[in-house]
Amino acid sequence: MAVKVLILEDNPVARGFLCRVVRESFSDVSSITEAGDLDAARRLLGHAAGGRAAPSDDPYQLILVDLELPDGSGLELLTELASYPATRIVTTLYSDDEHLFPALQCGADGYLLKEDRFEVLVEELQKIVRGQPPLSPAIARRLLTHFRSGDGGSGLMQAGQAPQQMAVAPVAAAAVAPAVLDHERLTPRESEVLTYLSKGFTIKEIASLMGIKWFTVNDHIKSIYKKLNVSSRAEAAVLASKQGLV
Repeated sequence: MAVKVLILEDNPVARGFLCRVVRESFSDVSSITEAGDLDAARRLLGHAAGGRAAPSDDPYQLILVDLELPDGSGLELLTELASYPATRIVTTLYSDDEHLFPALQCGADGYLLKEDRFEVLVEELQKIVRGQPPLSPAIARRLLTHFRSGDGGSGLMQAGQAPQQMAVAPVAAAAVAPAVLDHERLTPRESEVLTYLSKGFTIKEIASLMGIKWFTVNDHIKSIYKKLNVSSRAEAAVLASKQGLV
């Protein structure tokens, strides 16, 4: 099963550009579907405004979401995708805190600036396969500055959502309270993924070893982080080691 992608972007030129970025980033893209507004995206996902998108028999694995749209904000769709098993990436021109943090709080797994060079966007999207949050360099620097300055870091941590924790893990991991690993709560697949993670394998390598797709591994990792109350591979590995799982 190859990667199925949905791009929500109202500008036709930008949509074409993002399509090229996606195809260059992944070798196993099966289809890219384009939507020019929220209504079109909701029809494709099979839900109404204000509802919750539920996975179908053939769900999207990667969804790129613009923030400023003709019929509303991409933040609305991010909220509606809370239970949808896809990697959700914001693609926008806005690099300010007023757009960045609400997007992360609404569940974005990454935040990319469309003004970045083609090569940069490709490199950032490919980080998904390595288990890293795709963040434009300017956004990564803004997050570092924001949390190091100590003038607003609580906003993201209060939300307690896994995508936010992943995005700020290099800075905020040290502040996460130690969690007790209850590996009985992990499924056998999750335990296997955790073992490979602890040994330093990348998402792509784990997918190959387990005979599954990278986006399935990514879903397992998100579930592991949530169950173990951790925000990074390093934290999960330490807890697993202490419990003798690896």
